[in-house]
Amino acid sequence: MTIQVGDKAPNYSLKNSNASEGKEVLTLSDSMNENGCVIVFECNHCPYVVASVDRINAMSEYCRERGFGFVGINSNDPVNYPADSFENMVKRAESGMPYPYLHDPTQVTATAWGAERTPEFFLLDSEGVVVYRGRMDDSPRDPTQATTSELKDAVDALISGASPAVTSTVSIGCSVKWK
Repeated sequence: MTIQVGDKAPNYSLKNSNASEGKEVLTLSDSMNENGCVIVFECNHCPYVVASVDRINAMSEYCRERGFGFVGINSNDPVNYPADSFENMVKRAESGMPYPYLHDPTQVTATAWGAERTPEFFLLDSEGVVVYRGRMDDSPRDPTQATTSELKDAVDALISGASPAVTSTVSIGCSVKWK
């Protein structure tokens, strides 16, 4: 099952590896802010995520300043990919991650959302409806080569009361590591 632009986002209740962010378990409603929320499916080991960490962190701050929640969800199989274990998620969060980083060990959330890649972004409006799904930009491995900014553009459109000009892109990254 894959949610599409225009669909109401499915709920989740997942353990937060980022203790500095407060709550131990977060739901979708906990993650929402007055203007909506960005959910990014990510992990610790994917070279596309690793190369984008600073930009993802900056995007989380950009969103927070504009009234959006921002949450990372790691759904990778931690048995075959130990770098993505909850313990290693905690270590990454302790290194200065500015947003909640949730663990989806059963992969139920990734399945319900239809997550395919890391990183893959979902922008929700204040009603929890998906208004953008896809990549942050067109160059996750090398920020100096980015020529687009689809996620930021979608956030800016939503703030201005418009629909994003681009509502869906193909994510660039590693596949979700299924059990």
